[in-house]
Amino acid sequence: MSYSISKKITQTVASLSLVAFFASVSQVALADDSAAVKTIAGVLVGLNHFPSADDKAALAAIAADDAHGMAVRALANAVANIQHAATAEDKAAMEQIVASDMADMQSKSLAQIVLGINHMPSAEAKASLQALL
Repeated sequence: MSYSISKKITQTVASLSLVAFFASVSQVALADDSAAVKTIAGVLVGLNHFPSADDKAALAAIAADDAHGMAVRALANAVANIQHAATAEDKAAMEQIVASDMADMQSKSLAQIVLGINHMPSAEAKASLQALL
């Protein structure tokens, strides 16, 4: 085999390895966000005026974990801060998520639900949350 063919094969294998690595990393990130979304949805389904101490601890861990996307971290923070309703600052963050072209549909749905909370999610919101669990 000539040197140039061998070099091209090596470059191709290296490129494919890099693509496979990035694909696996992105899948891990998606899996992490998926578990976080389920945790956030679970807290919201059971929400009654404010999250429990255990819920706040789980949400704080999600919000502090850089492995999660910005929208998921903002959602976790907003839900942890709920006292009958989201704070004005958290509502602004939820509106940014809803308007974002980069946020996924689950994040947008959760943000809409957080925006509409008045002591607890509505029956319609709870049905949407159950679908995320």
